[in-house]
Amino acid sequence: MNAKRLQFFKGLLQAKIAELSSDQQKTLAEMTLTDERLADITDLASFQSDRNFELRIRDRERKLIAKIHEAIQKIDDGTYGICENCDEEISEKRLIARPVTTLCIQCKTEQEKTEKLKGPWGGQTMRFNSSESPFTQEEDFS
Repeated sequence: MNAKRLQFFKGLLQAKIAELSSDQQKTLAEMTLTDERLADITDLASFQSDRNFELRIRDRERKLIAKIHEAIQKIDDGTYGICENCDEEISEKRLIARPVTTLCIQCKTEQEKTEKLKGPWGGQTMRFNSSESPFTQEEDFS
């Protein structure tokens, strides 16, 4: 990838960091200013649920910022846009769609197929010892 395209992606990534950081600052300001003395327990529960949702979003954004920093480091190192699995160049279309990607579309597709085959526990099955079983032999479900 030429230097001009690398600078384009670096600018794109830096702009995203600025946007996410701004959102985090707004959330922090809103959380410190919000009055938690709500009259109704239902209002309080709703408020806390909304706050937890907002915190989960910000945590995901924090992880994205870390990935963005890694991508910028790869630009500086000269390895940006190279698939970590097969060492082939990642298409610009894919990089525009997901600038922090580290896998080409073929490798990512293979990774997702493998994950799908393994299931939600990564190929592990849920097993209980008889003492850990949520059901007992004496229970009658009729």
